[in-house]
Amino acid sequence: MLPAQPIADTPWEPLSPRAAADLLAASPARWWLSGGAALDHWLGRPIREREDADVSTTSAELAPLVRALPSGYSAWAPHGEDDVVPWDEAPGDADLQPVRVRDERTGAWALKVNVEDGTDRAWLYRRDPRLQLPWDRAVLEVGGIPTGAPEVQLVWKALRPRPQDDADKDAVFPELSDEARAWFEKAILSIHPHSTWSIHVRSPIAPAKASWNRRKD
Repeated sequence: MLPAQPIADTPWEPLSPRAAADLLAASPARWWLSGGAALDHWLGRPIREREDADVSTTSAELAPLVRALPSGYSAWAPHGEDDVVPWDEAPGDADLQPVRVRDERTGAWALKVNVEDGTDRAWLYRRDPRLQLPWDRAVLEVGGIPTGAPEVQLVWKALRPRPQDDADKDAVFPELSDEARAWFEKAILSIHPHSTWSIHVRSPIAPAKASWNRRKD
């Protein structure tokens, strides 16, 4: 019999992008693949092994998304550093994200739901709302699945990039369009200027000098 109460360290069996889309198909809420799941799906291949699978939504859409989960899946909110509580039992003043979705058949975590900011017209970077994109630029349709734009996912990773984030950037950055690359470079210079990723953008002798700041001959 599966334990009634999972913990934060409960093992993961992450859903594939298609399985995540099928799980959330009945939801009226806006959602999209995010993090590594978005990068892998956009690229068309896995960059590396992922411990979990992420989607994102907005704070206004979180409750409708959770309530539309089909039978056999349950939602859990964080409770302190190392615990979780059922979504419906979370305190009213609690930080309800990231929400973890549990597959009740296996007892494993299947999906993580992150909360981002946005208006009806635009996505806003939660760490600094000066950084914005229209929804059709921030969330792309890739194979019929709403997918966070790769340049946006890289901005999330740029604050304190880890070696695994470097691997993601090395795989994705060369495939970005000129427009996406320029947006990313401007974003980290203005929002995360102290990121290790911004060094090559700032330096006039680095080969990765910002494309938007290159001299036009």
